[in-house]
Amino acid sequence: MKTLSVINEIKIVQLANDLVPIKPICEALGIDESAQRKKIQEDEYFSSTAVLSTAVGADKKEREMLCLPLPYIFSWLATINPKNVKEEARAAVQLYRMKCSQVIYEAMFLKNKFLQEKDILIEEKLKELESIRDNFKNAKLKLDDATKELKEARTTTFDDWQKNNNQGSMFDIDGFIE
Repeated sequence: MKTLSVINEIKIVQLANDLVPIKPICEALGIDESAQRKKIQEDEYFSSTAVLSTAVGADKKEREMLCLPLPYIFSWLATINPKNVKEEARAAVQLYRMKCSQVIYEAMFLKNKFLQEKDILIEEKLKELESIRDNFKNAKLKLDDATKELKEARTTTFDDWQKNNNQGSMFDIDGFIE
């Protein structure tokens, strides 16, 4: 048995099988356990997972208690109306419900929004990268051509120039050679 929380000096425990008894939670919040038991048993979602399990009560005696699996406790707690809990627990229940709403919002909406925006950004960056690669390939071809022409110019001898002089000067500079 693992203590999950202590509310109003009442331990909220998780049994070895990941079940959490609702009675100590109801006592801590000051709400009617029988009404919550009825609510759980009449709810299609909760009733499908609720079980009776032996748990140790605050009086250290073993007794059967209605339990919910740990993941279901969180959504059940969010159904509790803060107006129905004792005054000293009301603010905590209200805060819990707000946190639940925030967590659900982040998990179901913000995360999807993030993933959509990330996909759009990745697609844009892929297009940009493709364009840069194409420009780089074209620039590399121009660089290779210019390098080849420079090498030819550097290795041209006077004899090469004379042979080609009849076909036009390789040094076509306006007004230099007439």
